[in-house]
Amino acid sequence: MATPQRRNSRLSIALERTGQWVFSQKIPIDIVVEVGEANFALHKFMLAAKSNYIRKLIMESTEQDLTRINLSDIPGGPEMFEKAAKFCYGVNFEITIQNVAALRCAAEYLQMTDLYSDNNLAGRTEDFLGQVALSSLSGAIVALKSCEDLLPLSEDLKIVQRCLDVISVKACNEANFPSRSPPNWWTEELTILGIEFVGKIICAMKKRGAKALTLARALITYTERNLQDLVRDHSSNGTKSSDFDDSDIRSHQRKLIQSIVSLMPSEIGAFPINFLCCLLRSAIFLQASNSCKNELEKRISVILERVTVGDLLVLSFTYDGERLFDLESVKRIISGFVEKEKTMAVFIGGDFKDNFSPAMQRVTKTVDAYLGEIASYVEFIISKFIGISILVPKGARKVDDDLYRAIDIYLKAHPNIDEIEREKLCSVMDPLKLSYEGRLHASQNKRLPVQVALHALCYDQLKLRSGVDERSTPEAGVGNTRDHLRKDVSLIKENEALRLELMKMKLLMSDMQKNNNNQGASSKRGPWKKPTFFSSLSKTLGKLNPFRNGSKDTSHIDESVEVGNTTPRRRRFSIS
Repeated sequence: MATPQRRNSRLSIALERTGQWVFSQKIPIDIVVEVGEANFALHKFMLAAKSNYIRKLIMESTEQDLTRINLSDIPGGPEMFEKAAKFCYGVNFEITIQNVAALRCAAEYLQMTDLYSDNNLAGRTEDFLGQVALSSLSGAIVALKSCEDLLPLSEDLKIVQRCLDVISVKACNEANFPSRSPPNWWTEELTILGIEFVGKIICAMKKRGAKALTLARALITYTERNLQDLVRDHSSNGTKSSDFDDSDIRSHQRKLIQSIVSLMPSEIGAFPINFLCCLLRSAIFLQASNSCKNELEKRISVILERVTVGDLLVLSFTYDGERLFDLESVKRIISGFVEKEKTMAVFIGGDFKDNFSPAMQRVTKTVDAYLGEIASYVEFIISKFIGISILVPKGARKVDDDLYRAIDIYLKAHPNIDEIEREKLCSVMDPLKLSYEGRLHASQNKRLPVQVALHALCYDQLKLRSGVDERSTPEAGVGNTRDHLRKDVSLIKENEALRLELMKMKLLMSDMQKNNNNQGASSKRGPWKKPTFFSSLSKTLGKLNPFRNGSKDTSHIDESVEVGNTTPRRRRFSIS
């Protein structure tokens, strides 16, 4: 008695021979199958032998002699029906990784299963899927890509899920134990997929314990490949705004970038800050959702100590490099970083106003240099300059040279601003925290308000009279210098006020003495007169002089005589 396998083999061979005989005898066709715009002239009995769906159409037709059927809904279209028809006729054709999923769906649609006929098309494609397509990472990715046009049937047949399982497992293995070079080759393979499938792969890899850096590398590669014109154009000179006028393209890119941001792992530092800045600029340009932009701004602010001036410039300019973007994102990023630093200072029990972390100092220096780069642009108004510069605490600047350079560039590029605006602009800078070279330049800078230049000059004069040469001790503490300077300035003001009062009293006494002399010359010499109130007051004020008979007593010095530069024993001095 023959086994079932032998019977199936004999039936398959018989059908193949029948098909060959049909073609050789040129038996007239009796049915036309329409698939879209394609028409296939075939034979009913050959199709019905393998396809239960076509058999039902023929048997259940109300027409006495059915000669035409429409199968335009078949998955894969005319190409897949042609291969299915060849299978019915026993004609050889090639099953590949690219078409196996479509053939499997077409076989399901035509009911070409083993339940209807042994060794049918559905069984053949299932064998190929398991043994060939899903045996490698690349094959599974290609097969999954072909499923994008076969939804939802490909999901119902579990083809999508089987591909996702294979890809997630093999991708995790490749990330941990690369089988070929370069190690991240598999991330390039994923770029052919749609973002929906990539999202499912990322989620599956997370469940399997994939590292955040592994997922980040996959998303970075996918973004750079699918948003290449937006993300990789760091120079701001290769892409014109007209390249993105197509609303359909922009809408697709907007959805893509929002999906990518939603898939990012939450770990801090998983993505390089340059990539995040480029992605945020793309999100701003594409008018992505606020939640998308806020998420990117938050991620950048957390690791802002890694930012460079070039990264901030990426955020600031349009793609043609001709004008500035809205700088509100930059301000929010800097504010977020400062708030984070305040929180950390409170947590560790420190004082944020006095002690600043190295990260805060690096960011401050970067922000000042960034202001210098954009200061020359016409649309960069004073309020925006001040708004960005005051975001970082003044105490975080050891020296204000970079900020002074930005202010000088701004004044040079905007020569028409009035004196009040110049003073507002310079108010963000402390002239006393400039280096020696900076103060020397500021004291001779005609673009600065007079008050700022005088501050720089006065500071240097005080340093010289205090016997300190900053050029030889550039690392001297700014705090100690400022304390001495405050004391010196306070003493100068007190001495100056006292000197003015004494001069007024001397003039008043001189006038009184003149009047008395005039009266005495016209009268006889009288008895001894009691001292007047003004003479007593003069003597009293003289006794109240804190510098009387001391090294600082200047009452006996003629103002016309030049005093030599002698170093006093104490640092306090008066200017007369």
